[in-house]
Amino acid sequence: MATITERVLKLSETGPAQKGTRADEVVIAVSPAFGELFVKTIVDVPLSDVLRELLAGIEEEGAGSRVVRVRSSSDLAKIAHQAARLSGSGIGVGIQSRGTTMIHQRDLALLSNLELFPQSPLLDLEAFRAIGRNAARYAKGDAPPPVPTRNDFMARPRYQAKAAVLHIKETESVRPGAGPVELAVDLG
Repeated sequence: MATITERVLKLSETGPAQKGTRADEVVIAVSPAFGELFVKTIVDVPLSDVLRELLAGIEEEGAGSRVVRVRSSSDLAKIAHQAARLSGSGIGVGIQSRGTTMIHQRDLALLSNLELFPQSPLLDLEAFRAIGRNAARYAKGDAPPPVPTRNDFMARPRYQAKAAVLHIKETESVRPGAGPVELAVDLG
């Protein structure tokens, strides 16, 4: 079982994001304020741990990974689709600062996806690792069963106001027209 730590997440821009060439690559695209304005999910899970688990899941399956920041949108579908379009395999993971996550495939329509994890308050570190594993399996051409997730009908009303405020703050970090950038990741 993964444990929550208080690591410092350092994401450094290294230049414009380029389309990958590795056939087994998964690109993780983070939202504009991920690791900058926000350092924890909506339920206070450190984003350093979230990113560490996503990357570990990909690595466990033997796939390659890169991390980019999408600066032009705070919309999860756009973030995840941009990740897929940049990925050598055509598989990408998009993640918003509050923790909402999506696995996308390059040739799917923007609002279609392989797997969507909309109840971010219910995502724990094990779920993020499983999301990374499934993304890697898709990148290798497999058709894995969906990541099991918990469901709580009260999560939406309980977190709706906080999610709205977080989304407004995330959207304030959007830079219209800005291209995605490659990130060097230091998980502390």
